[in-house]
Amino acid sequence: MSAVDHLPAVSLAEVNADAELLTRIDRKYVVPAADLDAVLTGIQSLRVLEIDGRRCSRYESTYLDTVHLDSWSASAHRRRRRWKVRTRTYADTGERWLEVKTRGLRGTTVKERLPHPGADDLVVPAAADAWVRDRLGAAHVHDVDPGGLVATLHTSYRRTTLLLDGGAGRATIDRELHWASSHGTAAVGDVLVIETKAGSARPGPLDRRLWELGHRPVRISKYGTGLALLTPDLQRNRWHRVTTQHLGALTVDAGVPA
Repeated sequence: MSAVDHLPAVSLAEVNADAELLTRIDRKYVVPAADLDAVLTGIQSLRVLEIDGRRCSRYESTYLDTVHLDSWSASAHRRRRRWKVRTRTYADTGERWLEVKTRGLRGTTVKERLPHPGADDLVVPAAADAWVRDRLGAAHVHDVDPGGLVATLHTSYRRTTLLLDGGAGRATIDRELHWASSHGTAAVGDVLVIETKAGSARPGPLDRRLWELGHRPVRISKYGTGLALLTPDLQRNRWHRVTTQHLGALTVDAGVPA
């Protein structure tokens, strides 16, 4: 059994009450899967999200961008007004959300969401056009037409969520990351993407444990990295190091439509 199996369980309601953190500071790490037990060992009062007996859930996301890939470019070139629009599906239950992610003050990530009001993941539903426009406008992104956004990348992975003690936030562990676009498919090797999410910039106990084991935060974006891997005329920019040094034995079928 893994260290995750030995952790006490916590409900989704408890996670949301203690650490929903829709506005937060994120740190991301790429860690060999074999290191997970060592990472989790010795962290006091760590609990794992359990839903219907499952400690790992299947996630799918479809990212929507302009035809000129303005969302991707803003992140690739570290522009101040970064944004993402996506559909998030919890594949085990079929629950679907429309989400907008933007940058807040002092580098925080701001995520806003509403139950997906349509049947098509490949466009912004007309019923949500005004909501998306308003959320982008609140982040000073005014030149994006939600009705003109198109699906550019689909991601899938399995996620385990941890709740840290004492208001230190939560963390997610993603594995089996897979990307698909009109240009092909890609999948990571035997590695995990661990993301800590806290309400302040102060590092938490999981960050400190990762640092003790020699793991440092890396620049990785599921959307930015995946689209760069699969689109031949895009430079990898800020994600080149993580794709070449951290993601293990990548399997990429670029040029083969998904």
